[in-house]
Order: sequence, then structure tokens, then C-alpha cells
Amino acid sequence: MLHEILLALLGYTGDLIIDEREHHKSLGITLPPHAPIADHPTFKLAPDISFLEPTQRDLIEGIVTLGFYYRELDRFSTKSRNLSWIRSASATTSESSKAKTGKQSVYRRAIANGIVEILSVYRSVVLHIEQKLLSETVPILATVTQGLNKFFILLPPLYELVQEIERDDIRGGQLLNLLHKRCHCGVPELQACIQRLLWHGHQVLYNQLASWMVYGTLQDQYGEFFIRRQDDRDVELGSSHSDISEKLARLSTDDTSLKDWHLGFHIYLDMLPEYIHMRVAESILFAGKAIRVLRNPSHAFRFQDAVYHQQMPRGSQKLQGFTGRFPFQKEPFVDQEKTGEELLPQSEADKIEAMLSELKESSEFHKRSFEYAVDSIRAIAASHLWQLVVVRADLNGHLKALKDYFLLAKGDFFQLFLEESRQLMRLPPRQSTAEADLMVPFQLAAIKTIGEEDKYFSRVSLRMPLFGMTVKSSQGDLPKDGNLGGTSEITLDGWDGIALEYSVDWPLQLFFTQEVLSKYSRVFQYLLRLKRTQMELEKSWASVMHQDHTDFAEHRNDRINCSVSQQRRQRSRPMWRIREHMAFLIRNLQFYIQVDVIESQWNVLQAHIQDSHDFTELVGFHQEYLSALISQSFLDIGSLSRILDSIMKLCLQFCWSIENQESSANTFELEHITEEFNKKSNSLYTILRSSRLVGSQRAPFLRRFLMRLNFNSFFEATARGVLNVVRPRPTVSVLNQQ
Repeated sequence: MLHEILLALLGYTGDLIIDEREHHKSLGITLPPHAPIADHPTFKLAPDISFLEPTQRDLIEGIVTLGFYYRELDRFSTKSRNLSWIRSASATTSESSKAKTGKQSVYRRAIANGIVEILSVYRSVVLHIEQKLLSETVPILATVTQGLNKFFILLPPLYELVQEIERDDIRGGQLLNLLHKRCHCGVPELQACIQRLLWHGHQVLYNQLASWMVYGTLQDQYGEFFIRRQDDRDVELGSSHSDISEKLARLSTDDTSLKDWHLGFHIYLDMLPEYIHMRVAESILFAGKAIRVLRNPSHAFRFQDAVYHQQMPRGSQKLQGFTGRFPFQKEPFVDQEKTGEELLPQSEADKIEAMLSELKESSEFHKRSFEYAVDSIRAIAASHLWQLVVVRADLNGHLKALKDYFLLAKGDFFQLFLEESRQLMRLPPRQSTAEADLMVPFQLAAIKTIGEEDKYFSRVSLRMPLFGMTVKSSQGDLPKDGNLGGTSEITLDGWDGIALEYSVDWPLQLFFTQEVLSKYSRVFQYLLRLKRTQMELEKSWASVMHQDHTDFAEHRNDRINCSVSQQRRQRSRPMWRIREHMAFLIRNLQFYIQVDVIESQWNVLQAHIQDSHDFTELVGFHQEYLSALISQSFLDIGSLSRILDSIMKLCLQFCWSIENQESSANTFELEHITEEFNKKSNSLYTILRSSRLVGSQRAPFLRRFLMRLNFNSFFEATARGVLNVVRPRPTVSVLNQQ
């Protein structure tokens, strides 16, 4: 009887103590390891035993219930720790093994190791009880009950735990989350037991974190880590392979690290334990991606000379016959012997590994220590990434180049380019040759203004993306109904599609993404149209004045013709007054954007670059810089953008009209342009001086701009009550006398 009970406590049934499941199916057949866990205890005394009292029977059945829990926990551990599928010798064996073992889980295997530790303690206690009963004359049932007292507290909750794991197929981070919740209980023995299981689960987590944050590799064979490859998520969401390929095609086809950085990995929320904050998970994701970049520099970075001869930058290819003067100079930071170990010194990798090892050795999980270690590792990765991008890749030089060419800081170059292309832009662009036509004045302007020491110009290429754009003749007639700009979108001049492209090498693609370059291109198109408008207003005045002086010199001795010339000059004064109003508005707007917005934000960005040594901070500062340029230039306010587009278009139409006034009667057109400009400029001032803009922080220098516009209260006087109302102006009555 004694040994029957002791064997039952270790999961072995017989004639005296039986398993109801085995007994009902076939006597004497033990359950296989892959059989499902029973929903309730099934160890019972055989029904044909009659020599026991009912109280003894109940006491024995209560004791042998521990044997049932032991067997189920042991079966769970055996199944979770089964590695026979690795040693499969044939495909048939592999398939049968997988069918038996089911879905594998590293985290379950770790938890099973912890359960085996607990069961080993349980077995030693049973052995100690047996030795005590054989050596001493003591009450059997009382001794067994007293010796196994603490396991009545431990084994039932553990059985419920593995039952829930099996039933809901809990794995990975979900399993850690479940154990973390079960740790919060009022039983110290059970809490210590669950914490030990959680410790085993965290060993797997720390190993995965070490692989990711020290070596940049993802060790997650069964999809249990909360960081996954992007293509895994795309497959789960049903994305086609063509969509993924299209995303990756936007990046460099040679640099896998860049694809990994932008599209390679993501946080899988289903496997993220609740006690790990999302901010911490993002830091882990960033640190691993940064380590991957540092340990896997691109081939072009290490062997830039060889790569350059095979793949010349697009900007250099566009300037055929021009690259000899502006060679694509090798960057000073390039060294063919640079390796991933130099980008991330081994001492730093050892420091990261030591931090994770310290967490791994701790008997309990301390959230504050974990977050501090993750933040420290992220700071190390961000610092070395900053060193790579800012120092070795000369980030500030490229930022200055983008400011020079995309933000028109090299004003002499663009002034000469617009002058050289002025006659070309008076005609509508030809879709097939527009870009090639612009290359001639672009190259001429570069030859005259760009020095050979400018190593960044070869990265700049001119583009004319006309496809899909509504193109109108540059000197097309304005709508006669006076409804210009009434629609939600403005039909742009055909040449307003001029854009620049900037060739960026590894690792600067981490900083200058396609989204960032598209923002630069948007601001460039706006500034170029503004500069072109300002230049046309100046050129029109110079052209007409030159013609007027020529006429005066020819007819100064002819009293009749001289009198006619003076009368024409008197009639043209209102027209020149309108031109001056246009030039005044455009000049002040240009000064506001170039000085108050671009230069001030550039100084702020430079201060941040000097003070920051963190790559992610630098990316954030640059995003703030671009957002400030767009918002303070009013490009993100649809109503203001449409008004500014209309004003610039009206100015161009005005310039072309007054230069052609000798050859055609365009009095009505000038009258219409005057009315439209007065209406649009007054509407612009009314919107800009509204409390919503002036009182906000989005445009801190807007008050200066308004003060320059309204220095003599002219705008304020004319804008009062003008919105949506066209007032008759003195200019119109005078022009009608022509």
C-alpha cells in the first residue's frame, strides 16, 4: 500500500491507484507524451477496494492528486523539451516528428526547464518521505500529507498554468506576459515559483536581445520575439510580393542595410509583453537596426573608388561634357579599410553585452534597471551612428549643399540660370525636350558661378517632370470672367514643374530619406517661382525703361513726337505704380522667407547639430527644421498657397502684357490683372494679420513681415472691407483713357 501511494505520487498508476482515462480506454496502457492534458484530476483509488474507511479513501485520493499534477506537468515538460525533430534523418521521419511535437517554442522550452527544476525538488521530497517511512514507525498518511504540504499550494496553479498555455497556444512574449501577471499573488511560495519560471523565460528574451543589440541579427526561429522582419508582417496582412518589391525599389538596390533600416523590421505588438513600454521597444528596435548598419557597411562605403567607376552618380551623368570641371570628388572620410568593427569598436560591443549579462543574471526582473540598460545601449548605438553620419559622411556639408541649391542660398547661380533661360521660359515647354532644353542655361550658369572646390554640385541634377501635369502656355490669356484662383487648385505655369534631385550615398540615406528630399523639392519649386517672378518684374521695368529712353533720345529734337512720348509716359504711370506694388509685395515675401525663415531656422539647426551627439535627436531636429520651413512659408495652408500662386501668376502675366503693349491692345487685360492683384493682395494681408496666424507660434517672424508690408498703413487701409469685394481703383479709370 505504501509503495503504491509513493509510485502514484510520481505519476505511476497500478492496480490500487488507477488513472480513469487509461482505465476507460484500455487497461495497462500509459498515455503517450503528445496526448492532450486532462481537464481535471483523474487519479483515483480502484473501486473494488473495500478495506479502507471512507475518510481514508478521501484522504488518499486527495494525496494522489499531486501525482496527477506531477504527471501532467512532466508530460508538458517532456513535450516542450523534445528535440527529436532536429535529428530527423528523413523527410518522412521529420513530418511524423512535427506532427507529434506540434508547433515548437523556445519560450515554452525554457518554461519547461523551470518546471523540471520544481518537479525535481518534488521528487526529492517524495524520496525523503519514503526513507523516513521505512526507517521510522510513523503514521503513513499523516507523514505524507505533512511532507507534501507546500506542493498542495504549488502544483495545482502550475497545472492550471500549463493547461492555459496548451489550450490557448500561448507562446513568446504572450507567455512572458501571462507569467508576469501570475507573479502578482499573495502566496510567497507560489510567487517565488512563478518568478523562477519567468526568470527562465527572460533568459530566452535576453539571449534574443543580445543577438539583436550586440550583433544586429534576429534569432527568432519560431516568430516569438516582438521584433520581426517586415515581410513577415506583409504576408500576414495579405500584401503581395509586388507591393514589397515596389517599396524596396525606392531604396538603393545595392545596400541591404538601408532596406533593413527603412522597411526591414517592425515591432510585433502581439508578442510585446505589457510590462515593456512601447518607447522601450522602439529603443530596442532602433538599437538593433543601428548595430546592423554599423556592422554591415555598404560595399560602396568601403570601396567607393571602384563603385564610382561602375555607377556614376545621376547628377554627373546628366552634366555630360561638364563633369571634367566638377569631378565627383572622393569624400575625405572614405577609407577602404574601414570595417564594421571600426564603426562599432569591440569595447562598445562588450559593454552592451555586459549590460545584458547583468540583467540576465539578476534573479528578478526590475523594470527600471531594464529600461535604464536599454536606454544606455540605445545611446551607444545612436552615438556611433551619429559619428558615422555626421563626422565621417560629412552631414553638415550636405545640409549646406541642400540649402545652397534647394533653398536658393546660391542666389547668383539661380539668378544667372533664370536670366539665361528667360527667353526659353516665355514659350510653353515641350514635354519631350524640356529637360534637355533647360540643361544648356543650367550648365552655363554653373560654369560662371560654381567654383571647382564645390564638390557637392555634381550631386545635383535638374529634372522637368511634366507627366500628368496640366501645362499651359506661359503667356496664355487670363480668364476673362475674373474668376482666377476660384477653384481649389491653381493651374501652374508649365515651367513651374522644374525640380532638382540630389544624389545621396551610404550612409546618408538613413538621414535623407525620399520623404525628406521631396520636402526639399517642394520648397525649392516654391522659391524658384518666387525668384522668377521677382526677376520678371525687374526685367520688365528695365526693358520698358530702356525702350522709353531710346525713344526719347531719337525724338528729343522732334517736338511733336517728344510730346506724344511724354503723354504716353504720363498715361503709363498708374501701370508702373501697380508694378511697384507687385514688386514691393514679392520682394518683402522673398526677404521674409529667405532671411526670417530659412536663415533663422538654419541657425537653429546648426546649434542643434553642435550640441547633439545622438542620431535620433538629429533626425528629429532636421524634421522640425523642414516642418518650420514649410509652415512658416505657408505652404501647408491651402488658402494662402492658392492666393500666393495666383499673385505670382498675375505678376508674370502683367510683365508679359506690358512688354507686348506696343504690339497689341491689351488695355482690358491690364485692367483685369490690376483688379485681380488688388483683390488677391488685400486678401493675403487680411488672412496673414488674422489672430489665428499672428498669435500662433507657427510663424514667429510674421509680425516683421506684416510691419514691412504695412509700414505706411497702405495695406491696412485698402484691405479693410475688401475681402471678396472688387473696388474700383484709380488705375482702371486712367488706363481706360489709353
